[in-house]
Amino acid sequence: MNYKNYRIIDSHCHIFPDKIAEKATKSTDIFYGMTDAGIKTSDFIGNVDTLLSQCESSGVEKCLVTSVATTPHHAQSINSFIANEVRLHPDRFIGFGSLHPDSENLTEDIEHLIDAGLKGVKLHPDIQKFKVDDPKVLKIFELCEKNNLPVLIHTGDYRFDNSNPDRVVSVLEKFPDLTIIGAHFGGWSVWDEAVEKLAKYENFYVDTCSSFYTLEKETAKRLIEAYGTHRVIFGTDFPMWRQENELEYLFSLGLSEDELENILSNNIARILRLYK
Repeated sequence: MNYKNYRIIDSHCHIFPDKIAEKATKSTDIFYGMTDAGIKTSDFIGNVDTLLSQCESSGVEKCLVTSVATTPHHAQSINSFIANEVRLHPDRFIGFGSLHPDSENLTEDIEHLIDAGLKGVKLHPDIQKFKVDDPKVLKIFELCEKNNLPVLIHTGDYRFDNSNPDRVVSVLEKFPDLTIIGAHFGGWSVWDEAVEKLAKYENFYVDTCSSFYTLEKETAKRLIEAYGTHRVIFGTDFPMWRQENELEYLFSLGLSEDELENILSNNIARILRLYK
């Protein structure tokens, strides 16, 4: 399949400084139980050079890059790292910053993020250890809505109750003008519950990452149709999955050219106003 006929944006990538990239990549596999389950994810590490190489071989034009602040005092340094990589690779990278709900300086943190040129916020309730509808987290959503910053959230996980569908519904009800992107089709490992409860919210988008490896193709296509191809966004969760493999799966679902264009680039470009 010649993916290079399409404009492709990988809208869910994690990058780390070289000195910690290998350790960070391995810890992600362990967190999700991939190693224990014997599931082979990537055989590379999540640094910038590896992602750039992936893009060259797969035909991906741009990547939305981010990382997660595990403690409040890491947020600004992480955001500076992401912003610097965007400056070094302006034609390839779009940056989302990280915020932590336990920060005592959330307003300062979000101003720093905006001043650095980052285009949105990434949150991971399980790794950052908060419930997505906790009052302290609602302050983040309030600030993002006020500043017109979309929020990419890890959603779902049968092992935890931090970002499962009912909690996400609560956030969507409170912030109807906030664009939220629910990673992993809106609910990793709880996909059916997620689509049942979340598909009706027009300000709720979903990305495809870390889902294809375990979904039957009929199920994946059903999820895409339920959310609508105008609200599904292509992402790989780099460095967990190879772009080429994720693209091959997506293109095997029998979607139309217009539907593929929406998922591969049009939807995220519209959210972020990437193309005039």
